Amino acid sequence: MENPLLLFPQLNISASKDKPYYKLMKSAIKEEPHKASKPGAKQKRNRLSLLLQKPEFHEGDHLGKPGNLTKAASVSPEEAVKWGESFDKLLSEKAGLDAFRKFLKTEFSEENIEFWIACEDYKKSKSAHEFLPKAKTIFETFIQKDAPKEVNLDFHTKEVTSQSMGQPLRSTFDAAQSTVYRLMEQDSYPRFLRSAPYLSLLQGRAPARAPLRRRSRSFTVSDFKGVRPDLTVW
Repeated sequence: MENPLLLFPQLNISASKDKPYYKLMKSAIKEEPHKASKPGAKQKRNRLSLLLQKPEFHEGDHLGKPGNLTKAASVSPEEAVKWGESFDKLLSEKAGLDAFRKFLKTEFSEENIEFWIACEDYKKSKSAHEFLPKAKTIFETFIQKDAPKEVNLDFHTKEVTSQSMGQPLRSTFDAAQSTVYRLMEQDSYPRFLRSAPYLSLLQGRAPARAPLRRRSRSFTVSDFKGVRPDLTVW
């Protein structure tokens, strides 16, 4: 029987190249994952670099949350003490009014203080022709049935206010404003004085801000000692 390699010489050529071809493919397979891993590692380093360059990422997010009555220690304990003397005292100071408004947002009842503020602004109108458009806006926003920020008024008060809308006067919303004022004074104000953020102000503390700042510094200084200065290019 004749040698099959003599009949099919291409088999000899293929066989002679099997081993180097296998080595070449094996080498390519090993190199490919290595190349694919580089962009992923570089992206991680880039993200880390961005975080290190933006310390506000660690300490700024909590400032706008409703639970904090002030963005910083801008209210002294002495000033906060005065807020507890009376509800009038709290609303007469801008910082106190702002703090109480933020507290009501946590209770989903901020429409009460917004209505009270709108009434105060209404009574400051300098001419009679300003009453009608302002009164209409207040009535449609806070008083009429299914108003977007409807306040809790008894039927009689709502009816009296509604009847005066044809020719509004400076005193048009006095009864409604007094009702909402008493509601806040007797219900929301005592809870405000017992709230943790207000008690923190009395002690001269700004809750949560200082600890977050210290953790940020520790993260950038201690945990990354020895890291090359240029984290984005290796």
